[in-house]
Amino acid sequence: MDGMYGGAFKRARASLGVTSFGLAVIDLPPNYDGYPDHTHEDDGQEEVYFALSGSGEIEVEGERFPLDPQTFVRVGPSTRRKVRPGPDGLRLLALGGVPGGAFVAHPATEIGGPQRF
Repeated sequence: MDGMYGGAFKRARASLGVTSFGLAVIDLPPNYDGYPDHTHEDDGQEEVYFALSGSGEIEVEGERFPLDPQTFVRVGPSTRRKVRPGPDGLRLLALGGVPGGAFVAHPATEIGGPQRF
């Protein structure tokens, strides 16, 4: 799959031809601390995270929740979140969409798009 951030962020949505919601696969190395603390207030997107392999945590408004192949986590648009992979790294599936609104893909998620958000 086409990717950015050195291939760590795979543009799964564009690679599969999905146009109705956001979809990314994110590979994070063990104990990586560089995943951005962020919200989606600007675009109104809510997200669901699911660990495909490995494990870690997601910090939501200062509270940490496990990310593992048994757990789904939903985060609202205005809620701060930061993903923290564990000692084995983390392969994360991220799904996103705008409640009650049409999905608009960010240019960085398009194949051949910019290498950063």
